[in-house]
Amino acid sequence: MLNWASLLDKLLAIVRRDLLTSIRYRTGFILTAAGALAELAAFYYLSRAIGPGFRPEGVDYFPFLLVGTGFYTFLVMGVHAFLATVQEAQQNGTLEVLMTTATPSQILVFLSAISAFAGNTVSLFFYLLAGLLLFGAPLHPNITGCVVIFVLSLTIAIALGIFAAALQLAIQKGSAVVWALGSGVWFLTGTMFPVTTLPAGLRFISGFIPITHSLEGMRSALLRGAPFSVLAHEIVVLTLFSLVLLPLSLAIFSYTLRRSRLEGTLSFY
Repeated sequence: MLNWASLLDKLLAIVRRDLLTSIRYRTGFILTAAGALAELAAFYYLSRAIGPGFRPEGVDYFPFLLVGTGFYTFLVMGVHAFLATVQEAQQNGTLEVLMTTATPSQILVFLSAISAFAGNTVSLFFYLLAGLLLFGAPLHPNITGCVVIFVLSLTIAIALGIFAAALQLAIQKGSAVVWALGSGVWFLTGTMFPVTTLPAGLRFISGFIPITHSLEGMRSALLRGAPFSVLAHEIVVLTLFSLVLLPLSLAIFSYTLRRSRLEGTLSFY
């Protein structure tokens, strides 16, 4: 029987450990911060070059870019970090050991996914705060709305990470999910320009990509302070995606894990 108190303790311990680790390694944090500042500066001057007349979704272009690129990168890097954890466990032979512990495999992989995203949370907050404090990005947040959108988006990203891990176990091609997210998908999600500027066919496709709704909802909540009556559509869509993708990803991962054990390919990479 699953002990929810024990599970919560494990979850909090993992999040605390990874947040402290991401801060403690100063060299890596400084390099990440420097890269983020350079990117923000590039976006800031790009928005100035384009001029104040371009206001996608009713907001200035720089904060539009700030939220789009920051939040999208956070989600994609979390998926990548989780996949890297699975690949590393395969390479050093610890995956088989982990899967024989008392913790059910579905719970173990979910906790590992949370761990992968925890460290990237620091980078996301730094990115947004730097854009706000150094470059004067105007924010008018609905804090509760931001939290709801963030949690739902995180759930979906965790599901995508678990799908990638399942693909890695099945055919050793989990990086294909990260490649898709890092290449073509951003173009359809409104990361750097409004989805409304896309042709009708591509706009239709973008509606079936969860991150499209994550970015739209986060911009509305963070930049415009939209009330829940306005955020309701994105929240409902993200909730439906979460309810479908997370259980499905865990079921597929469990199946591929059992199959890999039977075939003796658990450590193949």
